[in-house]
Amino acid sequence: MIAPTESKTTQAKEPLYPDYLPHYDPLDKVVPVGEFEHDDPGHRADPAMQNLLKTATDVFDLSPHCGSELRGVQITELSSEGLDELALLVAQRGCVVLREQKYLDVGFDEQKRIASHFGPLHKHGWMPHPKNGPEEFVIVYDSKDDLRIRKSWARKSPIQFHVDQSPESQPPGLTFFCMLESPDGPGGDTIISNMHTAFMSLSPSFRKRLEGLNAVHTTANPILREIRDNGNMANLKRGITKSIHPVVTVHPVTGQKALFVNSSYTQSIVGWDEEESDYMLKFLFDYINRGQNFACRVRYAPGTIVLWDQRITQHSQTLDYAPGDRRHAFRLTALANKPIPSKIDEDDGECAKDEGRVMLNLC
Repeated sequence: MIAPTESKTTQAKEPLYPDYLPHYDPLDKVVPVGEFEHDDPGHRADPAMQNLLKTATDVFDLSPHCGSELRGVQITELSSEGLDELALLVAQRGCVVLREQKYLDVGFDEQKRIASHFGPLHKHGWMPHPKNGPEEFVIVYDSKDDLRIRKSWARKSPIQFHVDQSPESQPPGLTFFCMLESPDGPGGDTIISNMHTAFMSLSPSFRKRLEGLNAVHTTANPILREIRDNGNMANLKRGITKSIHPVVTVHPVTGQKALFVNSSYTQSIVGWDEEESDYMLKFLFDYINRGQNFACRVRYAPGTIVLWDQRITQHSQTLDYAPGDRRHAFRLTALANKPIPSKIDEDDGECAKDEGRVMLNLC
């Protein structure tokens, strides 16, 4: 395995990408994408992935259940067929890491064009975009001269697995996270967890109980936190978004079932009393947060791009680097299909096997 490129110098006094600095405007507004017919590029992909891998010098997995890294592949040089195959690989592995990417230097228009191959790009309701850049760009910036992220997570754990903007009626599919500058030392990683493996690791009878349930997803709490932290300078570009989605979904390309509840946005289970709903959701949130055996951890260096499929994964920041160190990235998020509810399978005998094991242990 080739180790990620390490920074050998201290961070520059000024940001290396000033055009990508965050812009906050309390009067800014964005118009939602609205409903659309999603044509998933993964359906068009050649399973052999010859267009994607023809220049690859190394391909390796980051963990057994989640994450692969490709070396020698430049996303700017991929054909339409290569991008389709990338979508398929990300769906299969949950996330894909690319290093030393020219993509970071090709400008807003070309970056948007490539990311739009995977679907219409989301417009965030409160995160900043570049002052002179498109509103689809989400800027992630933590530095001594901008401590909004630190302030938002003060006095609580930053480890919070989630799907970005799951309250959208058509939530995100493939997401680009592009690192412009990262802290010199270790820290600032992203943990990405496979929700198919998480779901399949539950006991068969419990999985069947979850299938068929629906849950409410809302941006209400994050918006209230933005107002609490920033007052009159709160960056509220959209109103509260709210949708009902299946608790267990099916990926349209791979057919894999996955848990689709997250602690950032999932509010309640439809039709359950509040205490019942809170009890079940707390268990699922804790289970996902503890599930490091479902996950991989991505360490960044400038020029790194991580792509993950939000229909099959959840992710969390770490925020474990020194306060004041600059961590500067941008995110582009392609929206995808309306979540597909899993169908409750007819009894495959697994429940009976589980019950038999329990009875045997009691004897």
